[in-house]
Amino acid sequence: MNTIDQKTLLIVWHSRTGAARQMAQAAAKGATSIAAELQATERFQIVSKPAVDADAADLLNADAFLFCAPENLAALSGAMKEFFDRSYYGALDQLNGRPYAIMISAGSDGSSAARQVERICTGWRLHLIAPALIVNTDAQTPEAILAPKTITENNRTSCETLGGTLAALLL
Repeated sequence: MNTIDQKTLLIVWHSRTGAARQMAQAAAKGATSIAAELQATERFQIVSKPAVDADAADLLNADAFLFCAPENLAALSGAMKEFFDRSYYGALDQLNGRPYAIMISAGSDGSSAARQVERICTGWRLHLIAPALIVNTDAQTPEAILAPKTITENNRTSCETLGGTLAALLL
């Protein structure tokens, strides 16, 4: 965790088709906008990392978290789950009370992946600041599921708002 003067939002994301990456980028944009609005850009940083590159040290060095990933086969994507598997015990009992949020891209539901992240974060004793944001891409055929995605402007705005909310809580 950083000093009282410097606050860090860690965004850990995984994306196969682009939707979750766009969601993470929108959240970062919203967080940056709020920091600027609060005239706090010098004491706020965003660290955005793909799940394959993030680890327990990243978690320990952050003040708040945003976890963003797709739901695959009614579960959290493998790369994001693997991040949690690699990082869980290295951060256990050291993150208590820090705020976090969840964003899930899904073809139809997303709730199972969100619950999976919530269970992991409950073990870390993190504080969920809002219900999971689930962006439904309506991908129902094999072709649609595998195709590159573009999230809607309304979904982008929702992601920006959630990122901004985390920034506002820190600042």
